Amino acid sequence: MRNLKLSIERDVIRATERVDLEEMRRCYREQNEFVVLEQFLAQPVVDQLLDEVDLLTPDVNRNYVPGHKKGGSVSFYTLLNKAPAILSLYRSPALLIFLSRLVEASLLLCPQDDPHSCALYYYRQPGDHIGFHYDTSYYKGKRYTVLIGLVERSEHCRLVARVKKRGETEEIRETRIPMDPGTAVLFNGDKLWHAVTPLGKGEERVVLTLQYVTNQEMGPFKKMFSNLKDAFAYFGPAALLRWNPVAKSGDKRHAASEYASAPPSPAPLAPCRGIFTCD
Repeated sequence: MRNLKLSIERDVIRATERVDLEEMRRCYREQNEFVVLEQFLAQPVVDQLLDEVDLLTPDVNRNYVPGHKKGGSVSFYTLLNKAPAILSLYRSPALLIFLSRLVEASLLLCPQDDPHSCALYYYRQPGDHIGFHYDTSYYKGKRYTVLIGLVERSEHCRLVARVKKRGETEEIRETRIPMDPGTAVLFNGDKLWHAVTPLGKGEERVVLTLQYVTNQEMGPFKKMFSNLKDAFAYFGPAALLRWNPVAKSGDKRHAASEYASAPPSPAPLAPCRGIFTCD
């Protein structure tokens, strides 16, 4: 397990070093707290995540909300027991530091009783989709979403983002984003109006979602509403009943000594992709 964590952490360090942080931050600001990092994760770490995607297929909960969404999901509770690579990525100190610097806020992991904090979304049946929505924060602070493409075998199923330019009140443009393996999308959940278009016949799409917050507190009413939404629209009522508290030490750490090692040499800068020109 320790070797796996170290391997994931080294890959994340390499990924973050390929990014021009100042340029990416400028794009993020200009696009009202939204940015795409193409090919952010290299293939070796994607392959480790894909092994767990296959392993977790029997645990997928199919869900259907008429007029809004259809698809499959695996909650954080299941990932805790069966997906050490995904958990290592979510909890990566290097990733947490990088994201905090990018959004210019001190980010924390979600509490471990939040089934949505780290989850897999499977689109495997024709028509699987999700309608337009915000990733509304029920926490007392802000909530940030990171989507990471793992499987993209589709010409139809796309993340659709309606992005507002900073300072503007009108929507500027709608963009459709293929979630190629390793590509990451970062946004403030309360600001991006987004959807996923329906999957075509014989196609497949799997995306990992990571959630980070600036405050881990949530009021009791909002907690109840969040649990009901997750139970009936994503992971099923049984998922909430399977929750077993585990040790929470280390959730708020931004770095850990077990990952200490000399960082690898930086590679060429990753591109800044978006629907606005960042110049």
